[in-house]
Amino acid sequence: MEKRWVQALQGNKEHTDALAQELKIDSSLAQILVQRGITTFDEARSFFRPSLDDLHDPFLMKDMDKAIDRIDTALVEKEKILIYGDYDVDGTTSVALAYSFFKQFTDRLEYYIPDRHKEGYGISTLGIDYAKEHGFTLIIALDCGIKSNDKVHYANSLGIDFIICDHHLPGDDIPEAIAVLDPKRSDCPYPFKELAGCGIGFKLAQAFCIKHQIPKEKYEQYLDLVMVSVAADIVPVKDENRILAYFGLKKLNTRPCMGLKALMESSGAPKEYTLTDIVFTIAPRINAAGRMDHAREAVKMLLCAEDGLAKTQSSFINLHNTERKTTDQLTTAEALALIGASEILMKRKTTVVYNEAWNKGVIGIVASRLTETYYRPTIVLTASNGFLTGSARSVPGFDLYEALLGCADLLEQFGGHKFAAGLTMKAENIDSFSDRFESVVAASIPEELLCPEIKIDTDIGLSQIDGKFQRILAQMAPFGPDNMAPVFVTHRVYCVGNPYIVGLKHLKLTIKQQNSSTFDCIGFNLGHYHKDIIPGQPFSICYTIEENVWREQKRLQLSVKAIKFDN
Repeated sequence: MEKRWVQALQGNKEHTDALAQELKIDSSLAQILVQRGITTFDEARSFFRPSLDDLHDPFLMKDMDKAIDRIDTALVEKEKILIYGDYDVDGTTSVALAYSFFKQFTDRLEYYIPDRHKEGYGISTLGIDYAKEHGFTLIIALDCGIKSNDKVHYANSLGIDFIICDHHLPGDDIPEAIAVLDPKRSDCPYPFKELAGCGIGFKLAQAFCIKHQIPKEKYEQYLDLVMVSVAADIVPVKDENRILAYFGLKKLNTRPCMGLKALMESSGAPKEYTLTDIVFTIAPRINAAGRMDHAREAVKMLLCAEDGLAKTQSSFINLHNTERKTTDQLTTAEALALIGASEILMKRKTTVVYNEAWNKGVIGIVASRLTETYYRPTIVLTASNGFLTGSARSVPGFDLYEALLGCADLLEQFGGHKFAAGLTMKAENIDSFSDRFESVVAASIPEELLCPEIKIDTDIGLSQIDGKFQRILAQMAPFGPDNMAPVFVTHRVYCVGNPYIVGLKHLKLTIKQQNSSTFDCIGFNLGHYHKDIIPGQPFSICYTIEENVWREQKRLQLSVKAIKFDN
């Protein structure tokens, strides 16, 4: 599918010129900063030089004081505390962080991860019954619970208190827990609303240390876990998340926890990790435990304090990941066949597919793959515990959660955010839901959102790219949502020599402009262009700039996203 090239607004030229002069940088780089809301020297300094001292006061979060007071009481009274978390990366890292942190202050502590297949997402009745049976009087729930009003009420009736640490959108009513930590609460004054679930757990640990004058190293040691959750949960990499990701990557690349170290070594990934490496190598492996077996296996790995055990556990996790890849590839092929065989599905602006035999653990991945193929809001459903359960994925710019609200009467439950959600419905509602979802989306989605786009930051000439340009660009990392690696467009470039294909479908070529140096380029999945590129004939490219390391040699490389031929 051809992509739309969308050029970002240039921003205020006076701000750009002033910032370029003050920072002594290329005006194109200054323009990118202005586009990202950085317009002063001080803002630029904070952006380029993140500091843990700039983290917000955790007691600005509503109910934080209540949460710490309740934990203090539990510690003094030697109550049993259960750390409860979701089965995805954010949930398992949250549990590993909170369990490890509070284990420093009590041995009356356990953790609980619900079974994806038997219990489903969030707080479960089985989990609360487990807590009651084993004498727990306090549950600290992480990355879930904001909509578990009935479950919290049930726990209260059994004499079990809840502290909820969540980052999802609340419903109309807040659960009647001792404390509900969620910056997205309308009554929460916390200045940053986009923490991951593990980030909320980190703030809880930070608040505990502040109150008790405990050295900050006691909670900062978990920055690598927080960073993994930031990367995996696709939260905006700005404000606090940028600080947490920046220092989390530093820790991961120098002294990671035993479990992550073993997983990194077994995955065969690069020496110096980026957030993108986490998304494509670490996160899928951690997720695989919950998808194919039980997510407590991932928590066990993250809690390992001995190298040999960590390696054994990471090998186990890798086996699950191999199994996961085979299963999701087969399921994706079956889902694509269903769509291709249906004239109705092919013509729709949404995709809703169902097969009762599909593995519940991979339907989220399959939904993402279908969205990449057909580029429209997508839901993949399977059978689970007498209902249909599904994962939903959206396209950039369209609010999936709002669309599901329009179908709420046909659903038993749903939750999530703009771009991803989970849902449960009765089997008899699937046809009505499919039609309603299509109707809601078709009535509200702009046509251009159904075509993939490439967002271009700015237009530059190849002669602007030099060592200093790349060094400053590299300091804009870590890259992720709201701070993506800048995409440039350059017009009237020429191919030097002949382009060629590497692998099965990747394009390699060398380009230049008049009076510029030559640049090596790689275009993943762009091999179909190689016959259209004629040496000496001009064309335009949009691309990111990266550092390619080959046999210990570093060289700038352009990663081409798309090509257009000049008329």
